[in-house]
Amino acid sequence: MSTTPEPGPYRHDLRPATRADLPAVLALLAGEDGVVDPATVEVTDAYERAFAAVETDPRNEILVLVDAAGEAVGCLQVTRIPGLGKGGAERALIEAVRIRADLRGSGLGRDLVRRTLDRARAQGCALAQLTSNKSRDAAHRFYLSLGFEASHEGFKLLL
Repeated sequence: MSTTPEPGPYRHDLRPATRADLPAVLALLAGEDGVVDPATVEVTDAYERAFAAVETDPRNEILVLVDAAGEAVGCLQVTRIPGLGKGGAERALIEAVRIRADLRGSGLGRDLVRRTLDRARAQGCALAQLTSNKSRDAAHRFYLSLGFEASHEGFKLLL
């Protein structure tokens, strides 16, 4: 996978995450209620293995939105899933969408998701889907504003 940023009239670059981005991605995932310094994040062997598995899977990407200084300010994971539904078209499963807490509401999340959807379309996906915790009302309004529909009830089971 290329780590070349996507061209366009955007304030931030979008590119696949590299191993060097792992602490920043983990900080974004941990920063639900505030900014977490990537230097304080412990990168465990489990995180290393998970990142390596995503990085080597051609249908899986962790994308980072980086500012002019190269700092990751947003991320998400997208997985392209082949299937027989929708005439055999692939679908894009979007997970772990995060924008750094102090930058939320700035339009970066909208850019991140829209550009991810553009990438998925270009890769042949006919459908995008995501789940969001029922308690995240602001996130639900955000996804609805992007054109997503709350069309299904989701279920999870810890194994």
